[in-house]
Amino acid sequence: MTMTDKPIKVALLGAGYISKWHAEALKRTPGVELAAVCDLSKGAAEGIANAYGAAHVFTSLDNLLASGVADCVHVLTPPHLHAEAATKILEAGVAAFVEKPFALNSADCRRLDALAKEKNVALGVNHNFLMLPSYDRLKADIEKRVIGPIDSFEANWQFPLPPLRSGPYNLWMLRKPENILFEIGPHLFAFVADLFGELKDISVSMRNPVTLPGGVGHYQSWRIAGEAKGASVVLNLSLVEGEDNRSVRLRGLGAIASYNFAEDSYTRERASMQDIVVGPFARQLSLAGQATRTGAANAFRQLKSLNGLAPYGLSIQRAVDSYYASMQAGGPVDRRLSAGLAANATTMIENTVEVARPKFLPATPPPSRGAAEAKGETVLVIGGTGFIGRALCHALADKGYSVRVFSRGSGAGLERADGRISIYTGSLKSDDDLHAAMDGVGAVFHLARATETSWEGYLENDVAVTRRIGEAALAAGVKRLIYTGTIDSYDASQYDRIISEATPFDHDLTRRNLYARSKAACEEELKKLERERGLPLVIARPGIVIGEGGPLQHWGIAMWRGATACKMWGDGRNVMPFVLVDDVADGLVLAMEHEKALGASYNLIGEPMLSSRDYFAAIEDAYGVAMRAKPTPLWTYYVVDVAKYWLKRLLAKKKGLTKPSFRDWKSRAQLSPYGNDKAKTELGWTPEQDKARFVARGIADANLFGVRKS
Repeated sequence: MTMTDKPIKVALLGAGYISKWHAEALKRTPGVELAAVCDLSKGAAEGIANAYGAAHVFTSLDNLLASGVADCVHVLTPPHLHAEAATKILEAGVAAFVEKPFALNSADCRRLDALAKEKNVALGVNHNFLMLPSYDRLKADIEKRVIGPIDSFEANWQFPLPPLRSGPYNLWMLRKPENILFEIGPHLFAFVADLFGELKDISVSMRNPVTLPGGVGHYQSWRIAGEAKGASVVLNLSLVEGEDNRSVRLRGLGAIASYNFAEDSYTRERASMQDIVVGPFARQLSLAGQATRTGAANAFRQLKSLNGLAPYGLSIQRAVDSYYASMQAGGPVDRRLSAGLAANATTMIENTVEVARPKFLPATPPPSRGAAEAKGETVLVIGGTGFIGRALCHALADKGYSVRVFSRGSGAGLERADGRISIYTGSLKSDDDLHAAMDGVGAVFHLARATETSWEGYLENDVAVTRRIGEAALAAGVKRLIYTGTIDSYDASQYDRIISEATPFDHDLTRRNLYARSKAACEEELKKLERERGLPLVIARPGIVIGEGGPLQHWGIAMWRGATACKMWGDGRNVMPFVLVDDVADGLVLAMEHEKALGASYNLIGEPMLSSRDYFAAIEDAYGVAMRAKPTPLWTYYVVDVAKYWLKRLLAKKKGLTKPSFRDWKSRAQLSPYGNDKAKTELGWTPEQDKARFVARGIADANLFGVRKS
């Protein structure tokens, strides 16, 4: 398929996380133009389209293809939808660029490859870590026979997967035991497909079992071994918390090669030509020189691109560049992006799954919980599949309420033997969906939150959505709407001021982080509806919530750089506003039940017990691992923030940026103490008061790393 001098018009199918990376790559690629974004959520599609200048938005692939606005479609949907989407695109005579995994069986992969050839359209599959510069150097050394015939090969994906411990549990990759291998395995099997072609004599061992709240069992660690072209091959997949090791290491007859694809670095070890005394020093000096050159080049590229071309972004950029260069030239795609290589990788995954299947953990039935007699009253929970939301849903059901959860997808993790929790699937931007979900509901909890990178995004996807929920609650005549704000909206930068519910929010929220600013704006929208139209409102502001199902790397506690490495907000000596997730759930239920709560707000903060230092010390005791929690002066965060602000303004020409504020960084340290008397007095709330039990429930028994201390 040879293209003319006109730009290749591209559409993105799927507006999730990875779509922004593809949009950024397209923006840098000459001769292409992002023309359309398609997603079931019109709001999500419009967000990407507006940010990157796409003229068209669609909510249906059929409508996108019928419009004729795209020469190529990037398939960025969940994996189980890849084959069907790619089939439609290719049958329409449109080129396709598909994210891994290409499809969930090799038959579909080969069928799509044949269909693309039949229609004479380009087809590419993005195994992006095959496209980094360091991998090019590895391949060059193989081709030049520097490494020689390969004796052994090891590929590692040892990188935490937080959803296994804290959700959301309704992600496609968590629905079946084999889905994780189809989701993450292509990164490793693509290397085998590229360097060897196939893997034989496969054996599989698995460790670190975990059963998710929905009853699906997973192994978090896999070791896959086999033989390929005479080489011993081992693939290690580990998803527990720990140091990031995403790398390839191979031993040839002439050299040992190491490729770190998380950092885009490559080193080669060969026998030293020096004598026995100087040789070891020369060998290490060579490795240090290679690392220094690579590190300097990578740092310069990331600084110049404002981190847009860090290894992950660079890998996608180079894949997109290569794919469109081949389209413009009318030639075949790079073999690393070919459907044939993707089919080989999928075949190996299929074979591995069949070997492993007899060892899979069986699904367990929904738990039977000690629940009170049914009340015959229905409560709607928006955001019920999140960390706090799941605890709230079960607390409500345990007290006898029927719980309806508003969700975009299934409610994995909320299944119960008593059937008291049900799922309503809809969009928060649809008034019809909100009205239908609230039909017959006595109370509504709004725990949903947006995660955006601009104030405009928060206005659209958080503030406007919250107002829509408030208006729907008024129309439905619900008795109470309970909204969860955040203590981050306060100015917590002063040691000598106790924050209570009577404390006003920060006087200049425009200088605070976008999340704190947005949650405050949401509160104001709801209070306006309360004042003007009588919305029955209660506001709860949880502190730093911890407990089982919560993340280890909680950014309310520190700036994380890995599972055991973080920079504390300040010296880490002040008591932090920790609270247990189950206590927050109890407080929210009480806010719904107590008459006094109507029109009030409550800060749900646990008893003052732990500083950040205490928290990390408790982790060390519970899990037997040394935490590198570094005290960090707050002014250093501010200085870096100022530098980034001006780099983004002057180099990237970005607009609408939040001006750096030292007060914002001091507030992140939660320097001000909090009072929690109001919730205890008015609601009868009783957060955990025993320090030992608090540490056990919030840290030791919370399975923060995914592995238990032996």
